[in-house]
Amino acid sequence: MNVVKDKYRGTQYYVRALAELVRAAEYCGVTTYQDIAVIMGLPLRGSHMGKEVGHILGEIAEDEVQSGRPMLSAVVVGVNGKPGPGLFSLARDIGRLTSEAEPEFWEAERLAAYKVWRRPLSK
Repeated sequence: MNVVKDKYRGTQYYVRALAELVRAAEYCGVTTYQDIAVIMGLPLRGSHMGKEVGHILGEIAEDEVQSGRPMLSAVVVGVNGKPGPGLFSLARDIGRLTSEAEPEFWEAERLAAYKVWRRPLSK
């Protein structure tokens, strides 16, 4: 069951945002909300940007969890280097975050995404 309503699933924005998140996780790095906004053709600040970026990240995170993987949106941070409150809110809504403290949850989820998506070393 989806908590996040379909809005971007199946669109080029979804695929491009997913690719950006996978690329960040492959290299054990992060991307920013502003990077996702650029992909979506949104302004780089403001409530509209925050709402739309949050929505697409929610769809991606939910789809990843339903596929048995960690919340890939854990690799997205704001200008302060930390995730926004939407990550934790969705994690609670889908039962991923229960009693753990938010910083510890974020680190564990981000590291789990790195493990799943890490780029294989060449032999």
